Amino acid sequence: MNAQLIDPMPTPQRAFSAQAMAYASVGNVAVGFDILGHSVAGAGDRAIVRRIDEPTVRIAAIHGRVTDLPLEAGSNTAGAALLSLRRALGLRHGFEVELHKGIALGSGMGGSAASCVAALVAANALLERPLPREALYGFALDGEAVASGSRHGDNLGPMLLGGLVLATRDRLLRLPVPESWHCALVHPHAVLETRKARAVLADGFSLHDVVAQQANLALVLTGLHRGDAELVREGLKDVLVEPRRAPLVPGFARVKQAALDHHALGASISGAGPSVFGWYERRDDAERAAAAMSAAFADAGLASDVLVSPINGPAATLVDEDEAA
Repeated sequence: MNAQLIDPMPTPQRAFSAQAMAYASVGNVAVGFDILGHSVAGAGDRAIVRRIDEPTVRIAAIHGRVTDLPLEAGSNTAGAALLSLRRALGLRHGFEVELHKGIALGSGMGGSAASCVAALVAANALLERPLPREALYGFALDGEAVASGSRHGDNLGPMLLGGLVLATRDRLLRLPVPESWHCALVHPHAVLETRKARAVLADGFSLHDVVAQQANLALVLTGLHRGDAELVREGLKDVLVEPRRAPLVPGFARVKQAALDHHALGASISGAGPSVFGWYERRDDAERAAAAMSAAFADAGLASDVLVSPINGPAATLVDEDEAA
């Protein structure tokens, strides 16, 4: 009897499409300007990336909360990140991208960063040899620079790795946070462009304030590694950036006080603003604080969206069609 030859290990088909979700983030975290951030569950951007034969990057469509973004790849955060990836790896093929925006731009929640991280994670899944998450960081920085005019990773790092991340120029370090600690993040329905928020920082800072901010950052980092809430509470105060940006956020003083009145470890402006965040040891405190913060924004004439999330929020992840629906 003739034996039929069967390949026991058929070669898997290469995927030609993938989609990923990248979640919102709190940038700066009060004391870590441009270097400290954490992800936030509950809102995110989704990118569908298709592998194409042409050696280029195309933005096919943009849907969701924001649609008037550049379709020219080099002027779009997702497109610029994928162009950087193609150049660095010498890829012969290209990518087509469809973005679904769930994070408003100019919100202080990492809306521009989320698009490029989601696109990179999806595109990485289509490579013959996908890269480690940390290896995507430089390409994400290239994308973020298109929107903000600078290469800073406080939003990108936590989106790539999840949780609270220290993002230096070349390195991402995930920091320990007790699982029970939560963030209340309140986004008023107002737009504050990152470039405008950075412009108020153009003048120099006093040496006294710089030293004070360094001390506060050291207290927060030490408190995190020890799991010591009181050290974090002592240090989670922004004496450099917040005083200059506070006037750009309507009702900020009352919103911050509402956050502090509910046992916050600290509260400040999220990223460039106008969103405001507070840290809490317990979820129920975070939920009560979020409601009070939203009410304070309402007193200033602004409706708002509320997110309550573990500080150890999710990393960007691949999603299937059912999850994305």
